[in-house]
Amino acid sequence: MSGPIETPAHRAALDGDIRDGRHHMRVRVYYEDTDFTGIVYHANYLRFMERGRTNYLRLLGADQRALFAEAESEAPGFAFVVRSMQIEYLKPARMDDLLDVVTMPAEVKGASITLFQQVKRCDEVLVEARVKVAFVSGGRARPIPRALRIAMKADQDTA
Repeated sequence: MSGPIETPAHRAALDGDIRDGRHHMRVRVYYEDTDFTGIVYHANYLRFMERGRTNYLRLLGADQRALFAEAESEAPGFAFVVRSMQIEYLKPARMDDLLDVVTMPAEVKGASITLFQQVKRCDEVLVEARVKVAFVSGGRARPIPRALRIAMKADQDTA
C-alpha cells in the first residue's frame, strides 16, 4: 500500500518556506524533546537546526532544479557536511512550544558556506548558531559551484 502523494504544497508545508532570503520552519516541542525538568534538551536544538538546514536546501532545490543540476554536473555526488558550529543557548523552550527555526546564508568562502540560524518562540530568540558547512564531492572539499551560490542568494563574487 502506498502513502499519500506528496505535492509541492504538501512539501512546502512540511519543509517550511523561504521569505526575504530566510528559511522558516515550524517545529512543535514534544515530550520526547524535553529532559526531566520539562525543557528542551540542549542536543535537540541541533536536530531542529539540522532539519532547518536540510529543508532550506531541499526548497532551494525544488525552486532551482536547473541550478542544482548544473552543480551536480560540476561536482557529482556533492554533499554538505558540518565543519564547525558555534551555538548560544539564550532561553529555554518547553513542551508544546511552537518554534520557528530560521536559516540564512551569512558568508560563502571557497568550499564552505556559513549559515546563521536562530530558534525562536514568536519574536523571542532562544538559540543562535553559526554553522560552517563544507561542500564535498568525491570524498574531499571542493569549491561551491557558482550555481549553488546563486541559489543561496549568497554569491559574493557579484556586487
